[in-house]
Amino acid sequence: MGRISFYDQIAANKRKSWFLIFCIFLVFLLLGYVIAKVYSPGSFFFIMILSIIISLLYIIISYYNSDKIAIASVNARLASRTEHRMYYDLVEGLTLASGLPMPKLYIMQNEQINAFASGRDPHHAVICVTTGALQKLGKQELEGVLSHELSHIANFDIRFMTLTAVMVGMIAIISEIFLRSLWFKGNDREGKGNAIFLIIGIVLAILASIAVQLVQLAISRKREFTADATAVKFTRTPTGLANALKKIKNDKPMKVSKAIAPLFMSDPTRRKMQSWLSTHPSIDERIKILEKL
Repeated sequence: MGRISFYDQIAANKRKSWFLIFCIFLVFLLLGYVIAKVYSPGSFFFIMILSIIISLLYIIISYYNSDKIAIASVNARLASRTEHRMYYDLVEGLTLASGLPMPKLYIMQNEQINAFASGRDPHHAVICVTTGALQKLGKQELEGVLSHELSHIANFDIRFMTLTAVMVGMIAIISEIFLRSLWFKGNDREGKGNAIFLIIGIVLAILASIAVQLVQLAISRKREFTADATAVKFTRTPTGLANALKKIKNDKPMKVSKAIAPLFMSDPTRRKMQSWLSTHPSIDERIKILEKL
């Protein structure tokens, strides 16, 4: 197999991510059109505004406190510069190479190899690694893991996934309000809409939430591929990250909250069956692509 340019890999995954966002937007427009046919454009705009307010309030609170929530949820502690000198030195070297500001560094007590990054932008970012990662990974492997996490920060992945979450949340709320409204409306449609649009609306409202959540998972997997490729751009070698992933593959699963699991660099539950229900691509596929870069 031929070599792959990490620039091409980054660009391709970003295009696919934006295409998937566009798909979510199309579902939103289609759902809105059908609801407007069943009721009226005015009714839909009322539902849309209500869903935007609810979704934004929930997401904004999480977004502006994402770093604090993530760190608190795993009971991580601030890393000591004297005790974890290599950890600091590697991140400082990578920030110089990438032009990023220095994030706050944390350590999570866990014997498995893993790490995550969080924060709404590079100036409010944190990186957290497990004690297992510090103990089991060599210098080049740890550098590969840290460069992957810095890539998420550089690519504004928290912001991107927040945008996705807002759109998915809006569709879920609109669908819920529409379905519940049918109980109160009964058969009084006042001539607006017809049976065909009503049936389409019910089916679409049920399926739309499921479909966009699957798209959200697909976006999450694409962002992991992008972070891998960007990590190679920072370090100029795929070897460290690829070898780290090989060690992670043979490591034990972690017990963490489902809410925080998507943040980690690899699926902490270490599910053997990777599918369209996974937040992360398979480790084997990631290694295969890295070895071509």
